[in-house]
Amino acid sequence: MPHDTQESLVGGAKDTGKNPAASRSDKRLFNPAELRLFRYTAVLLSLVMLIALTGFIVWTFAWILNAFYNLLLSLALAGVLALVLHPVAEFIERRLHLPHLLAIILLLVVFVVGIGGLIFLLVPILVSQAVQLMTVLPDILASWQARFSSHFPGLSSMISTRMESSGGAESQPVLEDPGRAIMSSLGLLAGISFVPLFLFFALLSGDLLRGQASELLSVFHKRTQQKVLYFMDVFVGYVTAFFQGQLIIAVCMGTLYALSFTLIGLKFGVLVGLVLGLLNIVPFLGTLIGLLVVLPMAYLQPDGGIELLLLNGLVFAAVQVIESWLLTPKIMANRSGLHPALVVISLFFWGTALGGIIGMILAVPLTAFFVAIWSEIKASLKCSLSNRDADS
Repeated sequence: MPHDTQESLVGGAKDTGKNPAASRSDKRLFNPAELRLFRYTAVLLSLVMLIALTGFIVWTFAWILNAFYNLLLSLALAGVLALVLHPVAEFIERRLHLPHLLAIILLLVVFVVGIGGLIFLLVPILVSQAVQLMTVLPDILASWQARFSSHFPGLSSMISTRMESSGGAESQPVLEDPGRAIMSSLGLLAGISFVPLFLFFALLSGDLLRGQASELLSVFHKRTQQKVLYFMDVFVGYVTAFFQGQLIIAVCMGTLYALSFTLIGLKFGVLVGLVLGLLNIVPFLGTLIGLLVVLPMAYLQPDGGIELLLLNGLVFAAVQVIESWLLTPKIMANRSGLHPALVVISLFFWGTALGGIIGMILAVPLTAFFVAIWSEIKASLKCSLSNRDADS
């Protein structure tokens, strides 16, 4: 009897020792399938919140851009020029052993003199061709309309009817308030006039901005500070690389267009070529507008025709080949890492989101920046999931 009692006590103790684990397994509220469903739901909700937050940030940025357009345009121009010219200022400071302030002053003097020299050389030609273009523009448009009407009479009459019905309503606000347009233009000119001043202070305090940003972020955790500073460096790197390369490409393409159009006999070749080169700061924009404008001009000008049209087409093809196979690989070296299709989509998206040409100019660096953020988030998620799997 005592022996049985002892065995029962030992068995009871063994059962008692097994009870906590068994009770924990019995108290599981969800099975593995339900836990997996909850994880997927949490990830989906996180993605929805991330998309909503991104949309809100874009909408807020667009509203601020619209409200303070003139000020932000001058600041953006000064910031881009500062990023492009900052390495040049460092080079002057290092090679000539000058103080930072004197190096910046020397750089700005050389920059202003260079821009002034280009204006002195090119403005008379550009003004002359612009005046000639404005003089003959009504005749050119009338010739285009006559040829278009002779080839497509039904489509021409429909377009004329639509323009007559909508032209009055669209021009009424301009006629009612011409002062608003004048004040807007004056505000734009006033904002641009402050660009040299903003550029000077941006170059002067460029090295201090990162330290000031680090001080502002000192209230956050060390890892958060490092991530924010890393993303700031990534964004500045993309903007600097894009504009440094794209400005050089735009100047080269504008020069090639201007010389080629002049040699083959296209009227207003210098003006059109330089404008198309400037538009190539936005990828594909100069080429697209050039094809839509220059080819009809070549065909419809008084001494034009099929031969001049084909010559202009060859010019576009040759310049595009030089840009795609020589300039972009050597200068840009795929710094953005974006597929051409994604570049086109980003141009439309940011052009719509940020209201026009500024959005299109910033489209490539902004898209590359968000792609870099997404790559970092994806790498962090993979690392956390692999660590969780290793722990389990």
